[in-house]
Amino acid sequence: MLLLGIDLGTSSVKVSVVDVDTQQCLATVHYPEIEAEIISLRPGWAEQCPNKWWENVKHAILKCHGSGKYNSLDIAAIGIAYQMHGLVLVDKEQQVLRNAIIWCDSRAVDIGNKAFRHIGEEKCLTHLLNSPGNFTASKLAWVKENERFVYKRIDKIMLPGDFIAMKLTGHITTSIAALSEGMFWDYKQNELSKDIFDYYGFPTSFIPEIKEVFSEHGVVKNSIAGNLGLKRGIPVTYKAGDQPNNALSLNVFNPGEMAATAGTSGVIYSVSDQVPYHRASRVNTFAHVNYTAPSSLENTVEGIRLGVLLCINGTGIFNRWIKNIAGHSLSYEEMNRKADWVAAGSEGLIMLPFGNGAERMLDNHNVKAHIHNLDLNKHTHAHLFRAAQESVAFAFRHGLDIMRENKMNAKVIRAAKANMFLSEVFVEAFVHATNTVVELYDTDGSTGAAIGAGLGAVIFQSSKEAFGKVKPVSRIEPAAGLYATYENCYHRWKNKLEQNL
Repeated sequence: MLLLGIDLGTSSVKVSVVDVDTQQCLATVHYPEIEAEIISLRPGWAEQCPNKWWENVKHAILKCHGSGKYNSLDIAAIGIAYQMHGLVLVDKEQQVLRNAIIWCDSRAVDIGNKAFRHIGEEKCLTHLLNSPGNFTASKLAWVKENERFVYKRIDKIMLPGDFIAMKLTGHITTSIAALSEGMFWDYKQNELSKDIFDYYGFPTSFIPEIKEVFSEHGVVKNSIAGNLGLKRGIPVTYKAGDQPNNALSLNVFNPGEMAATAGTSGVIYSVSDQVPYHRASRVNTFAHVNYTAPSSLENTVEGIRLGVLLCINGTGIFNRWIKNIAGHSLSYEEMNRKADWVAAGSEGLIMLPFGNGAERMLDNHNVKAHIHNLDLNKHTHAHLFRAAQESVAFAFRHGLDIMRENKMNAKVIRAAKANMFLSEVFVEAFVHATNTVVELYDTDGSTGAAIGAGLGAVIFQSSKEAFGKVKPVSRIEPAAGLYATYENCYHRWKNKLEQNL
């Protein structure tokens, strides 16, 4: 028996097929080969075409089948992970009304800030666990204010994963987890937020049927199954945003467990059974994939699983910039080897990687990227490579300290062995700067979505069963001598950061 996972990313769609018995990925592909287009009609805008997503999903599934590594008729369930916070609008015929406004679009910032003030900061933080900010609800308010003709034709609103499930099954559903990431859910009342719907003037009929994350969200239409080489009757049994799904892929379900990613941007994601919110919005809280709505949300309640997310915009994108500037003829593997020639601390070279817009964890300051202490007679491209990776590790340390201030501590951080976690230099710097054990796993978002499908279809009876055969490929523990070295380096780095805030 097999499971199919779809990961709808910003740059491409990734699809994996996982064997239920071995819990191993049999095949994985991404499509398209080049990065998908982001449409930016004005500065700060970011849109993508949902129908293009759907075409890419179909191509990716067929490409995965083309690997010849499995029988596609053995696939029993489908799971979907997706880029968070996007807005998709459809009419009564399920036709897309406009391009999706995606996660990195900033047009609704002022709208969300006004809502925060009007509804009341304390009420938003205690009921939504966040400011309305630039999340999905505020994006919908922008459409209402600026595209009245489109707004009047709306039948349902969706997040990106809901749209892909709709195209597969013909049914539209959502979940509390999805609604929480859009700022539509009131945790205290355990219902759609009356404050948000009343303030923005949205009808609740826009919201699709609410189902559990792990449940049947529809059955693939016969015509679609035939076109995609799937047997009839396959259910979609899991949908989750990319960061909660990444946590799932790393078996992070319970309070105190923590996951990290270091792709274009970086994320620390911790699970809590408390009700955390951050007044400065440096971290955000959403319902985790295994969140269960209690009768009341006071103190610690059994079943509450909230995902606390800290995002760092400038991580892998900074490493890529250094590659383009100083190592364009080298592979990342060659860059990593050269970085390893240089001792920890990069002989005094310090970088700040924050060149990818305002950083929420830095109180929304747009610090920009910086290079400090460059010695033209001493520092080489190898120093640049190492200092860049150390700077990203120190940014994670800075973010982790914010999480720790909010009583989120972890003895172990789990991460996929991918992106910057492929570099031994980065892993060493990360482990010793944070003074935390890191476990690396051979997994990704599409594999996690497949496992999620198995849980939703009750093919796996529990997360323990679903991950029973999944082991870390490596475990890296801090060494006393290196910890002291990196602690000194971090504080020099932090001083430079504070000088630039």
